Amino acid sequence: MRIRIIIILFLLVWISLLVRVFYLSVNSNAYYDRLSSKNTIKSEFVAPVRGEILDRNNAPVAINKLGFKIKVRPHLNKKDLEAEVDYIGKMLPFLDKAKVITAYEKKESNYNHHFIEVVAFVSYEDIMPVYSTLNLRDNSKVEPAPKRYYPNRRMAAHIIGYVSKANLKDIEVDPTLKLIGSVGKSGLEKQYNTFLQGIPGERKIKVTAQNEEIKEISFTRPIENRRLVLTIDVRLQQYITKLFKGLAGSVIIMDTEGAILASGSYPEYDLNSFVSGISTKRWQALINDPDTPFTNKSINGLYPPGSTIKTGLGLIYITSAVNEWWYTYCNGSMKLGERNFRCWKSRGHGKTGIRKAIRESCDDYFYKGSLKVGIKTMSEGLMAFGLGKKTGIDLPNEFIGTVPSREWKRRRYDQPWYRGETLNSSIGQGDFLTTPMQITQMTALMATGRLPTPHLALSIGEEPYENNITDVLSSEQKRKLPIIQRAMYDVCNHPKGTAKHSLHTKVKIAGKTGTAQVVGILQATKKRIKEEDMEYYRRSHAWLTTYGPVSKPKYIVTVMVEHGGHGGSAAGGIVSDIYDKLFDLGYITQKE
Repeated sequence: MRIRIIIILFLLVWISLLVRVFYLSVNSNAYYDRLSSKNTIKSEFVAPVRGEILDRNNAPVAINKLGFKIKVRPHLNKKDLEAEVDYIGKMLPFLDKAKVITAYEKKESNYNHHFIEVVAFVSYEDIMPVYSTLNLRDNSKVEPAPKRYYPNRRMAAHIIGYVSKANLKDIEVDPTLKLIGSVGKSGLEKQYNTFLQGIPGERKIKVTAQNEEIKEISFTRPIENRRLVLTIDVRLQQYITKLFKGLAGSVIIMDTEGAILASGSYPEYDLNSFVSGISTKRWQALINDPDTPFTNKSINGLYPPGSTIKTGLGLIYITSAVNEWWYTYCNGSMKLGERNFRCWKSRGHGKTGIRKAIRESCDDYFYKGSLKVGIKTMSEGLMAFGLGKKTGIDLPNEFIGTVPSREWKRRRYDQPWYRGETLNSSIGQGDFLTTPMQITQMTALMATGRLPTPHLALSIGEEPYENNITDVLSSEQKRKLPIIQRAMYDVCNHPKGTAKHSLHTKVKIAGKTGTAQVVGILQATKKRIKEEDMEYYRRSHAWLTTYGPVSKPKYIVTVMVEHGGHGGSAAGGIVSDIYDKLFDLGYITQKE
């Protein structure tokens, strides 16, 4: 009996062993085959070349400059490494040899059998005289390396944006940036970064256990060189940059469909200084400059709109609590409680209706009208016209500004609304803040009766950009819009129009001036100091927003000069020159 038990146990052990052997040799074969494949088949991703950005006439705006990177063989001892770096330094004496050695040591590893990149970029001009010599060495290798380059340097800096080295936060959001190395940081480079950077290719290779390459198994090309074509015209962009030399502010030229032909924020900065990394000294100078050159003032600059809102507000007035026949008698000031709300014209405008109020920018008309219409109707109407919200332009981080209202003040400050604030809001002062792009968009609405979405892309690859235009006016507002348009015509053409004597363009235009105070005027002040006599940073911002030609509006031109004083005198000459340029370039073919 004992012998039987021993034999049975012996057989069971052998059967178990045989079953295990069968499992390991047959059933697990597929698993270990896959595991072996993972250990021996390696994927390498191939970085795509970033796509170019061109203007509407295919002039280059952002391109890739041809250059080369230098790599050094891995596993060199200290003596051989120093000898190789010394040789490279003799060929390219501007290189910092200490930095080259540091770059090598950071990436050196027993498991790395690829040449190590020690110099990221050397220009074509610098490398070509020594290219053959360096590339024939056993321990060095020279390979092509494109680098982002902005041929116009400062021009349109704020809308184009720049590419710079990807940081850890960028890589967390998009892991492919670890391979690509750089990313769009601002402007269109950031807005369309995913499209422009392309899609990496893939190279599958067979390697040994020590990571040494045996052969290439497959290769998938990267999707690259995607082109972004813009609506801007480099010729116009260069022209407005010359016009704005020495000034701070914003210029926008947009067609009535929303396509932006030029947009400048001044002062500008050199985009190329950011590609390889800007110095701390230069960065501090940019961010501490009181004229804020790093801010895109067209979409991120928030300014009191001043009288530029009187066109939209006038349309709200004559289609709500008052009609187009309602008038006031302006004697230069209006008393509300203990405060005098003054018109800009101390002697007053006399009897004033809507057309005269816009033509001569009478504050008194809008003060008194606001008390009849009320802040609720005013704020809701202006927001429907595009203020207090994003315009939708294809740029990142657009600001929305502020259209004051009871609800806004309660939400922001938890305080009640006062009638004096209604009066301040009626002339674009107080807490009212807009961007030049919002004013441009609203001016397009006044010109055509339709609200366009501003955009800078003309085509994204093979796909054309689709315009987005919305109807926001009521039937009554559409019917009475010509009243506002005639008043805007008067601003630029009537002898008493606020812009008339500052314009010299050959094109008939319509528009609205604005003088937006940046400091308050004390009630005790009897006589205002002239703008030109004030300290520069205490002067008012000068606005002039226009459309033309008046018979068939095609273009909107908005100019905002920081601390420029009066809208017409500071911006009129710039606006005139822009319309003449549009005519000379063939954008405008009729003068009326």
